[in-house]
Amino acid sequence: MRSLFLKIFLWFGLVMVVVNVASFVTGIVAERRSQNQRNNPMAPMFDVFALTAVEVFERDGQAGLARYLERVEQTANIHAALLDQNGNEVSGRTLPEGATNVTARVNEKFPYVFSFPAQQERPLSAQFVRGNDGKSYVLVGQLPRPGFPRPPRLGEPGSFAFGTRLAAQHFLPVLLIGGLFCYLLARYLSTPIVELRGVTQELADGKLAARVNDRLLRRHDEIGYLGRDFNLMASRIESLMEAQRRLLGDISHELRSPLARQGVALGLARRLAGASAKAALDRIEREGERLNELIGQLLALSRIETGAEGGGEARIDLTALVREVADDANFEARERNRSVHFVDGEPIIISGVHELIRSAIENVVRNGVRYTEDGTQVEVLLMSEVANDNRFAVIRVRDHGKGVPEKSIKEIFQPFYRVEDDRDRKTGGSGLGLSIAARAVRLHHGTIKAANASDGGLAVEIRLPIEIPS
Repeated sequence: MRSLFLKIFLWFGLVMVVVNVASFVTGIVAERRSQNQRNNPMAPMFDVFALTAVEVFERDGQAGLARYLERVEQTANIHAALLDQNGNEVSGRTLPEGATNVTARVNEKFPYVFSFPAQQERPLSAQFVRGNDGKSYVLVGQLPRPGFPRPPRLGEPGSFAFGTRLAAQHFLPVLLIGGLFCYLLARYLSTPIVELRGVTQELADGKLAARVNDRLLRRHDEIGYLGRDFNLMASRIESLMEAQRRLLGDISHELRSPLARQGVALGLARRLAGASAKAALDRIEREGERLNELIGQLLALSRIETGAEGGGEARIDLTALVREVADDANFEARERNRSVHFVDGEPIIISGVHELIRSAIENVVRNGVRYTEDGTQVEVLLMSEVANDNRFAVIRVRDHGKGVPEKSIKEIFQPFYRVEDDRDRKTGGSGLGLSIAARAVRLHHGTIKAANASDGGLAVEIRLPIEIPS
């Protein structure tokens, strides 16, 4: 159970049901312990009859008691008999039907019992009385037939209907009202959390302008404070990222001017210098080209992060694009005694920004060419796969180099990350190519990952959603 709303609703609902059931059972137990005195209007009168019967018996004996109980039966329609502490009937009258079960439940602690036995139309009462001589007596009597039917007991015909009607009248309304209250309370507590989660997901997807709405901010509780803190945090992150992007772009643009002037000065130096300076000038030229390439990658990364790269989305023939990138990379790789081999399975059309997709694929393929061993080839495979009812274009680029240490696999997509500084400098790597590819892929709601091949080398997989024709 992962839904906060469902957890709150069920827990509050369960507590409400348990409390109501406990209250219902407690009420029944308490009512039974009180012997139903308040539900029987004859209880106070029966107490007076019992006290009087004991006084008459102690004063006038059995004959006087019999005459008194006869008058009670004639006037109040109560057929009663008196039992002594040994359970013997002392009035000379017949015991009412079912009297033995009722009198067994009476004692000094529970002096009164009211019972409505099964299969009988008239209820029974029993009253405990202690006489003046200290002896105990019990007056048991069959009361007049009440004006309402006896409620059926469990297992008797009609007991289920009676219980259902009782629950519908008393218990069900409480459950319905309590359930509505629990629903509203759970929704009140969980809805702002769901809204906050949605905003955090937008921020995680790169939408730095994502903010919590004003309705949530107007709350004067911990959730409202959390929303205001989130907005403050998001504003600071946005301003820091914007400052970083501006700085990166400004520095990259400013470096282009001295590099251009350096190129002009290098040309003049080649004319004036002799053959002895050629090696040094060539080295200056190579370093300048590396620096120019690095600046270009920095500018590309800055444009991707600011969303200024490539314009709007369009339909892209991915098969043709990957083949074109592979052919260009193969032409350059042949100068290093390496090659690029492209395998495609089917025509694939996707929707995206052409320059960004090309940049991502090109950086991954060139990275493979840079690190594959001499005399080997970089394999580029394009195919489609179906996962969770969605189709994806899968581009796998595999080289035959030394691979990457397992601890560094997840880090190679970070800007300026170097697995081995000396090796990267010798191959000309700047640590930005895979970072540019990763960010371009994420902007297209795709994924990129790397893994070492079992027989050596690194395999990088780009997965992009395919546009499904309507």
